[in-house]
Amino acid sequence: MKKMALLFTGLLLLSACSSTPKGSSTEDTAGGNQQAGDTIKIGVNMELSGAVAAYGNQEKDGIEMAVAEINEAGGIDGKEIEIVMKDNKSDSTEAVSVTTSLTTKDKVVALIGPATSAAVKSSLPNATKVKVPLVTPSGTDDSITIQNDNVQPYAFRTCFQDSFQGKVLAVYATDTLKAKKAAILGDNSSDYAKGLTTAFKDAYEGEITAEENFTKGDKDFQAVLTKIKDKEFDVLYLPGYYEETGLITKQAREMGIEVPILGPDGFSDPKYVEIAGKENVNNIYYASHFSTKTDANEKVTAFVESFKEQYDKEPSSFNALAYDAVYMIKQAIEDQGSADSEAITKGLSELKDFEGVTGTMTIDKDHNPEKSAVVLGLQEGVETTAEVVNP
Repeated sequence: MKKMALLFTGLLLLSACSSTPKGSSTEDTAGGNQQAGDTIKIGVNMELSGAVAAYGNQEKDGIEMAVAEINEAGGIDGKEIEIVMKDNKSDSTEAVSVTTSLTTKDKVVALIGPATSAAVKSSLPNATKVKVPLVTPSGTDDSITIQNDNVQPYAFRTCFQDSFQGKVLAVYATDTLKAKKAAILGDNSSDYAKGLTTAFKDAYEGEITAEENFTKGDKDFQAVLTKIKDKEFDVLYLPGYYEETGLITKQAREMGIEVPILGPDGFSDPKYVEIAGKENVNNIYYASHFSTKTDANEKVTAFVESFKEQYDKEPSSFNALAYDAVYMIKQAIEDQGSADSEAITKGLSELKDFEGVTGTMTIDKDHNPEKSAVVLGLQEGVETTAEVVNP
């Protein structure tokens, strides 16, 4: 009996020693990480170096601006936001490691990023496992929020998804550009580009007269453009990122292909114009989440003025999307009265009529924002038109 009593006492002591004090920041298998102390720790998993660092660094600027504003105004319910930012090096495998580090070592209560769809999809399983919500500013792949017809409970985004974006571009090609025939040259190594191609083809009312592919990292597009040039088409659709589409634009124009070029939000970086050469960037139209040329409300005007004052340039859609991501998390915390991961997740899923700088949005049942898109037009490398499109 004495041995049994001693064993029982030992088990009680072991249990007491292994328990976690209430209120400490920890991974909670029942509900993610918990907020503790005087700060709210938000992790940022971003492409700060590598192939698509241009996107990540734009989003970094937007995040830092939003956090500074919120903290200067007194924080969230009296607590300042503490950003823990790590570079995933534009590598999906590295993005997984960053997610694990931020959620299990740094104990962040929410994640912002990555910026690109592939990195988001790689990171999401680990975020889901520890039940920490992930908000991507610009990951547009439909399968981020829906996989096998199931809503991903911890996945959210500030941007519209590829199926919506592809449909917007198809409508724009038909209604605005009056294009009855289209040629497609897409990146077959990218889920992002493949999704955009499918969405465009499903929605386009005209005829697809040519469809060719390229692979990320390609530099010479002469052969494939020659094949396309022999076809009849009114618009050339380039689903892909700026590195390749900038070169394609340059080489297409130099070969005498002068039809309008249509592209997704992957064009939305100054490097697109830099790579293509501004003399070649005429009759270019691409989907965007934000423009300083559309009718702006007070919130947008204040954002643009503050951004220009801080960074000495006009904000891009990536700046704006990341800025909104921070404020979405803030709104979710305030709505729930808690900065614990599970409360933030619930708040994001129930977000309604949130007024962001990229538009007023409500998170739908699939965790996607219901919002409009903007199609921007470029002439001589400069944005000259901005048309709001609601397909």
